Amino acid sequence: MRSPNLLHAEQATLPWDVPGLMAGVDEAGRGPLAGPVVAAAVILNAHAPIEGLADSKKLSAARRELLYDEILHKALCCSIAQASVEEIDTLNILQATMLAMRRAVEGLRLLPAKVLVDGNRLPVLKVRAEAIVKGDAKVPAISAASILAKVTRDRMCQELEAAYPGYGFARHKGYGTAVHLRALQTLGATPAHRRSFAPVAQVLVVPPLLEVRKAS
Repeated sequence: MRSPNLLHAEQATLPWDVPGLMAGVDEAGRGPLAGPVVAAAVILNAHAPIEGLADSKKLSAARRELLYDEILHKALCCSIAQASVEEIDTLNILQATMLAMRRAVEGLRLLPAKVLVDGNRLPVLKVRAEAIVKGDAKVPAISAASILAKVTRDRMCQELEAAYPGYGFARHKGYGTAVHLRALQTLGATPAHRRSFAPVAQVLVVPPLLEVRKAS
């Protein structure tokens, strides 16, 4: 899938493989019940290769942390952005993800000639773009972006763990695990929860068990 959106009208006659910088883009956090969705954009430096880039989900947490620092140190430029819980609930998760990706690309210090995005959908961009299914396993720049996004969001979940103890955010990262769902039923939703997601919306309608027990 390719985007017809171009930076300038005169670029319309350029071939698709126009030379220039290429940015990889990926996101983390579309599926969880809580926290923002995070996106990253990375332009790698061909003269400073990074060994071991891969889909962030295939790497251990310790390996991701090491690569995170190496990417920030060696890449020509990087940008990390997010869409908030409020934006997710207002726009829906797909549109919020596209917004976070667009913010990441627009935050790059250098302007890429083209952008490769993981998945099968594209945000609205002012540069040439192509969606690559499973791009985080195929394109090193997308792999790097997936690592930055994943590590950033995991760190946010550590902060949620400290702010809202008892939910297990450090362990499940906001996903709807059995532990998380039990905590929602017992403790209720926090301000960090996505109210447009069904398990959270249900808790907002039905009082948490603690309130029921107190009432009885």
